[in-house]
Amino acid sequence: MPDVKLSGYIPGAIGRIAELHGTYYYKHWGLNLFFESKVAIELSAFLRRFNESRDGFWVASVEEKITGSIVIDGANHDSQGAHLRWFIVAPENQGHGIGKMLLTEAVEFCRKNKFGRIYLWTFAGLDGARHLYEKCGFKLCEQREGNQWGRTVIEQKFELLL
Repeated sequence: MPDVKLSGYIPGAIGRIAELHGTYYYKHWGLNLFFESKVAIELSAFLRRFNESRDGFWVASVEEKITGSIVIDGANHDSQGAHLRWFIVAPENQGHGIGKMLLTEAVEFCRKNKFGRIYLWTFAGLDGARHLYEKCGFKLCEQREGNQWGRTVIEQKFELLL
């Protein structure tokens, strides 16, 4: 396993997280500028309103280069649950436990803050991520056709009750 460092925000994180999402989802799913710009815009807006008492933001770095990320948006944790977002690990570093490390950090943050549940939206076909979610206790609770990603996919909502 590579030497991995987890940290909060570091300069360049917004661009690198948008790049990781943009390149991966373009190559594997044909998602385009719409998707990458959506990631950059929404991540930027999240970080501008970031509140460390309810929100979590982590990047995983290998040799000082961001290789993964995960976010907990706790703005509506009382009514909807904590929203897990922007979870990704660069393909060259998948399979080394980095995703598990990030997901564990996010779930522990939610437990520590006594959030009642965590939810996330993804889409069918992301089997590696789904395996991690289910291993951590997340359950598929909703599935529907949608196009919030820039093309039509089967959207899936997963939830973990804490």
